[in-house]
Amino acid sequence: MKKNTENQSDNEVRLDKWLWAARFYKTRSIAKAMIEGGKVHYNGQRAKVSKAVEIGATIKLRQGNEEKEIIVIALSTQRRGAPEAQLLYQETEKSVKQREAITFARKANALSMPHPERRPNKKERRELVKFKEHIL
Repeated sequence: MKKNTENQSDNEVRLDKWLWAARFYKTRSIAKAMIEGGKVHYNGQRAKVSKAVEIGATIKLRQGNEEKEIIVIALSTQRRGAPEAQLLYQETEKSVKQREAITFARKANALSMPHPERRPNKKERRELVKFKEHIL
């Protein structure tokens, strides 16, 4: 195992380790699962966990409900604080605008469906069940 690390150059970083160091995922195992699940694309293609990250590469990833497209600016194998981690990448303008539009649409959708002030009583629940059965 030691020979393998000696052959690698100092500036080579695995994709799962870089995503963890850049604080996109809380653990390397979560980063690995997201990569293997096809949620991470490296330069437009599905990536493998051991892919070596290069400066200037484009990474597209999902984080919860958000999809981000970032450009790698620096490499790191160590996980540091959030302000330092943000120096490792830059999110594209297109990605920022798309995330803002989705957030706005989600908020507008929530406003169009207000929450009821109270839980339905027994009679109202029965009416809801009848209504749903009638629709289906």
